[in-house]
Amino acid sequence: MGQCGITSSKTVLVFLNLIFWGAAGILCYVGAYVFITYDDYDHFFEDVYTLIPAVVIIAVGALLFIIGLIGCCATIRESRCGLATFVIILLLVFVTEVVVVVLGYIYRAKVENEVDRSIQKVYKTYNGTNPDAASRAIDYVQRQLHCCGIHNYSDWENTDWFKETKNQSVPLSCCRETASSCNGSLAHPSDLYAEGCEALVVKKLQEIMMHVIWAALAFAAIQLLGMLCACIVLCRRSRDPAYELLITGGTYA
Repeated sequence: MGQCGITSSKTVLVFLNLIFWGAAGILCYVGAYVFITYDDYDHFFEDVYTLIPAVVIIAVGALLFIIGLIGCCATIRESRCGLATFVIILLLVFVTEVVVVVLGYIYRAKVENEVDRSIQKVYKTYNGTNPDAASRAIDYVQRQLHCCGIHNYSDWENTDWFKETKNQSVPLSCCRETASSCNGSLAHPSDLYAEGCEALVVKKLQEIMMHVIWAALAFAAIQLLGMLCACIVLCRRSRDPAYELLITGGTYA
């Protein structure tokens, strides 16, 4: 009965190690996704420390490749030292992922204040030229999120760009995709996106942070199961004489 329990634990442990390799790829993908998306919205969120959870999760993903290799080798070779090392590393990574979750919630709560502080400055520096980074960022966000202005399209009336152009129009990036003849004129508000960009940028950044949090929580749960199975194999091996003899190839006297 004891040997069957150990065999089952070993089978689950090997399977979990394979999952770790898959998890490593997913975690690296999530971290890279955060970096790429942050690059699109970095003008609206100046706190680079928000990227800390993404950096950590990529590092954890890379480490999971190594953990999976150690776990497989230790399980197949029945190495007590290898399994113990496996459990210790898993524990350290688990603690790291808990830290990622905590940091994720902290920075998620800061998003709204950061965006509110930054977005005003970005819109004030808009000049409508493609080479200008702030202008490209605003046009990109308005097209991608289907929004116009900070709270609505009327916010453009308070910008230096609007006052300088004197044509009573907003950027073409405010035009709805369905309005083929839109030229940004405030005389035709139905052609413009009605929703402001601030709330949508906040929502987008908070969603990104939630991807990190959920990824860390999901794989932390898998690691707990991995540690449990490894501990079962270690404990049974040290306590079950029949299992020790099976490993060493010995026989009872």
